[in-house]
Amino acid sequence: METAQKKIAIGIQDFSSLIQNGYFYIDKTEFIREWWESGDSATLLNRPRRFGKTLNMSMVEQFFSLEYADQGKLFEALSIWNHEKYRSLQGTFPVISLSFARVKEKNFQQTKDKIYEILTNLYVKFSYLRDSEKLTDTDRLFIDRILKERMRDSDATSALYQLASFLYRHYGKKVIILLDEYDTPMQEAYVNGYWDDLAAFIRSLFNSTFKTNPYMERGILTGITTVSKESIFSDLNNLKVITLTSEEYADSFGFTQEEVFHALDAYGLTEKNELVKKWYDGFTIGKRKDIYNPWSILNFLDKRLLGTYWANTSSNSLISKLLREGNYKIKEKFEALLSDQTIFSVIDEQIVYNQLNGSEKAIFSLLLTSGYLRIVSRESYEELSAQRMPRYQLKLTNLEVKLMFQNMILDWFADAEGDYNDFILAMLTGDLDAMNAYMNRVALQTFSYFDTGKNASSADPERFYHGFVLGLLVELKDKYTIRSNRESGFGRYDVILEPKEPANSKAFILEFKVRNPGKEKTLEETAKEALLQIKEKKYEEELLRSGVTKPQIHCYGFAFEGKKVLIAEELPD
Repeated sequence: METAQKKIAIGIQDFSSLIQNGYFYIDKTEFIREWWESGDSATLLNRPRRFGKTLNMSMVEQFFSLEYADQGKLFEALSIWNHEKYRSLQGTFPVISLSFARVKEKNFQQTKDKIYEILTNLYVKFSYLRDSEKLTDTDRLFIDRILKERMRDSDATSALYQLASFLYRHYGKKVIILLDEYDTPMQEAYVNGYWDDLAAFIRSLFNSTFKTNPYMERGILTGITTVSKESIFSDLNNLKVITLTSEEYADSFGFTQEEVFHALDAYGLTEKNELVKKWYDGFTIGKRKDIYNPWSILNFLDKRLLGTYWANTSSNSLISKLLREGNYKIKEKFEALLSDQTIFSVIDEQIVYNQLNGSEKAIFSLLLTSGYLRIVSRESYEELSAQRMPRYQLKLTNLEVKLMFQNMILDWFADAEGDYNDFILAMLTGDLDAMNAYMNRVALQTFSYFDTGKNASSADPERFYHGFVLGLLVELKDKYTIRSNRESGFGRYDVILEPKEPANSKAFILEFKVRNPGKEKTLEETAKEALLQIKEKKYEEELLRSGVTKPQIHCYGFAFEGKKVLIAEELPD
């Protein structure tokens, strides 16, 4: 593995640029051989963002494309060139290559316009076909509509099919079709509310391109997620889907631990092996563990500083929205993840976007396929006594991901950040009046932010409660172990803050309770009921067993009614 101190180039996704300029590159050309020998007609490859998908697509294009027929030297020092069969395949196919990575529009018409633009640019590249004697006048009229930006929807959805036909007739060879980041516009469509319109358009485009296309030799689509077959792939029964749990191509995307440690050694950073592993390791593909995201490793090699490089390459707006608006079960599991625990969830790697709102399975499936969670273990069907899907044991991928989520949660409280921090200070110092004043402002400013899900109601503030706990987890993580547990009954929720150094620190028990007008006349009564519940259920026992003394334990009852909050205190004995 040759990695000796070559210059690190950040963000270059063109294969030839990396090779010709002698930049740092880890050889992934065996992917070409593995993919070709699979014999699959159309392959959908899912990998997290910044995992080398675009670079590998560029590599495949430049290996097979007739445009690079005289560029075999690009591959001479790489493993694929050791195979005589593949040396003879280099530069022998017409290739159509395009990307939807930049299609991030706010409405359906703008998205179609952007896809039209991509198709037009593709036809400009192959405009020489217009003069081919193998094409008909009707073919030329079609090309003219595309080039002159007068295409209809029917022209757009058949544009790749027609281009494959033109190339086949011109060269007498079937075409390789490469589509990178196919699901980027789909995610934008979901977030911005035009999913159904775009799904119908994309379904027609993909069907004509990858299913009913006799001129296609092979095809590859890449993306972060597998959009459900019912949404856009319903007619593509020839599609081989490769997800994070698939065995195929396990080390073709991302860096293996061997590759990372070899690179660290080459750059004089051997002593950083374990630190880099803690920060950036954790991805599992198939049965292959210890996969690293390339973006973070390249940036670390370049800057020689630890940082949240991969986590900061996206707004993560969809993930933030789903977690923030998720129900109490979702937030409870997220609390556990932030506390370095594992959770169990059923996983479906075919993402059904219209089920994301409130669906635990859909949300944690999305987090897994996006690279934010890793698989610790999985139930086998042989282990199941009932007729149900196997559950996966999941954990946050690594420290970089954990820090990303912590920053995301802090952003949730950004509008009330001063008040929120002041509330925590007031709680730690025992200033009950300040706690009440600050909590009412925080609730007023942030309540609706958490209470915007499918079944949102100001009478059911559970989303806010759990968001509040997540904020505590971030703000007090260095000083306290924070445990939460949902109790039976309407609106009940407990939080225990156990000091990590119990000798001289306060401990806290917080009980949240929604006023029941049938039982409590005032918020004061509700707050007292919350305190009574703490006493009756003996929540303090958990703290006492850990070495905390009774005088250290401070109990607070939180009473909620709409956006009104009242906090009552029970002082230590």
